[in-house]
Amino acid sequence: MPTEKQLKQQLQDGKMIESEEQMTEGYKKALTQTLLVSGDTELMSAPAYYEPSMNAPSVNARASCISVIQDELGHGHIAYRLLEDLGYDREYLIHGREPHEFRNTYGFDQPLENFAELVTAHGLWDRAGIALLSDIHENTSYAPWKRALTKVGKEEQFHLRHGETWMRRLANKNDKTKQKVQDAVDWMFPIALEWFGLPDDKKKHDDQLAYAIKGLSNDELRQKWMDSAVPVCNELGIDVPAHYDEERDEYVVEYDLPAHFDAETKTWYFEENTSWDDVIDRWRARGPANEKYVELLQSGQMDPVSA
Repeated sequence: MPTEKQLKQQLQDGKMIESEEQMTEGYKKALTQTLLVSGDTELMSAPAYYEPSMNAPSVNARASCISVIQDELGHGHIAYRLLEDLGYDREYLIHGREPHEFRNTYGFDQPLENFAELVTAHGLWDRAGIALLSDIHENTSYAPWKRALTKVGKEEQFHLRHGETWMRRLANKNDKTKQKVQDAVDWMFPIALEWFGLPDDKKKHDDQLAYAIKGLSNDELRQKWMDSAVPVCNELGIDVPAHYDEERDEYVVEYDLPAHFDAETKTWYFEENTSWDDVIDRWRARGPANEKYVELLQSGQMDPVSA
């Protein structure tokens, strides 16, 4: 078995890992933490999407929303199946943990209260998921995950197209429906900026990069997301707190990260002093819909096929 330093160098040189026997303790820890966040995020998106999907404006829209939910449940199970190969109990991961123990990204602890918020989640948050998973698919050193993500990537592109299509329809329909999209983007865009984690200069170490679990840094992924999200919103006439700076040749956020978020009112206070430690505390405390969504999943009552 190579040392941690030797394995890191081998991975940077292109070595692929096929099984637990090839892993050092450090590699396994970095991989399982990443898989757990991915699996929990996919799984928790399903109950978040469920209720507004039932209020879709047409039968076809509802059918598409149900397909998204089914895909997300499947994506979560893929991550858990990979974790099972690494010694985790899949049933425990889904049914045995308390709500606060789930590691999903913070956005899916928020209630989505109307169809405009749902499709904005597809258009912004699924786009964030694509940025993350496409990077892993392209660069990961864990071969079983790389193979599994081929299917996941194609299905996530469908979710994104669905979100963009409906954001465009609502933005172009009338002033009232456009305002609903704007209201959704106002609180969901900054959450997506947080999606990628701490800024690079705030991270003490990055084992995900060192072990080639992923290929891009947090800030590079944030730029990748803005590179497609900002132009779409601009095209729709939807205001976002970011723009492209030609001099710097990059997208610039128009407020100082991080910002204070009132989850109960879905309001951002960009002028308030907030630290990344405060943000991490908010993430760990979970959001207002966390317990409800976990209970919905664990009760087995969420059945989008028969709903």
